[in-house]
Amino acid sequence: MQPAHTLASNIAEATGDFLDFANVSVVRDGAKILCDIDLRISTDENVAIIGPNGSGKSTLIKLITRKIYPSYTSERGHLRLFGESSWVLEDLRVKLGIVTNELQYDFHKLITGFECILSGFFASTGLYNVHNTDAKMRTTAHQMAELLEVSHLENRTLDTLSSGEARRFLIARALVNNPKVLVLDEPTNSLDIATAIKFHATLRNIAGHDTKIVLVTHLVSDIIPEINRFVLLKDGKIFDDGSRVDTFTSAKLSRLFGIDIDLLEGNVPQVVMHQ
Repeated sequence: MQPAHTLASNIAEATGDFLDFANVSVVRDGAKILCDIDLRISTDENVAIIGPNGSGKSTLIKLITRKIYPSYTSERGHLRLFGESSWVLEDLRVKLGIVTNELQYDFHKLITGFECILSGFFASTGLYNVHNTDAKMRTTAHQMAELLEVSHLENRTLDTLSSGEARRFLIARALVNNPKVLVLDEPTNSLDIATAIKFHATLRNIAGHDTKIVLVTHLVSDIIPEINRFVLLKDGKIFDDGSRVDTFTSAKLSRLFGIDIDLLEGNVPQVVMHQ
């Protein structure tokens, strides 16, 4: 008989599950930050997780990245990524690419952009003597730099780059292993308007290939047309979950953020707020 974790992995491969949360909660200082979350995301969806500040988005990302662990409110509770409840992080990074604001702040700033990309093969925040790169790795790193349109900056150190340029290198780093899913946390944070528009084009290019995007944000303007499912978070709970046409609406965004909003759809959605 196969072990339970192997059976779960086989089921996930068959159904294409990336994330499977059941009755997941996070408790800090006696208060629930996330409350009884049931959420399942497959590997063939581009998903946006939207919510106001304090809704639990950052905590959700920390669960996915294994920085924190959940509490369960029933015996059926579980948290699985690609069918597995436990992972060696280096193995997980092959299937899952992650770019967060926290990673950008903590990353070693004195390495070059090219070294930043190469570090993705080792799930490290820099290259060290124990990390031996080969020709295939270096070729892939150059290809990712070209995809993210930063090949001309490869020899610059991260501390000399703008926030947008550094973010592109971190995304290139996350893509070197050709992950099934790329999780992006507030991707246009600190970017100016022109850089954000260029960045959207890059995201659309990625979403149109094999890697799917899970976009975690409170900014409607982060949404790209390829997003086909929306999970709305509010007060640590799933407020709504559904398709673009049913969920990404003026009425539901107004209720989510507690203010009257008119959603103007387009390649870069915009909102008009009423006082």
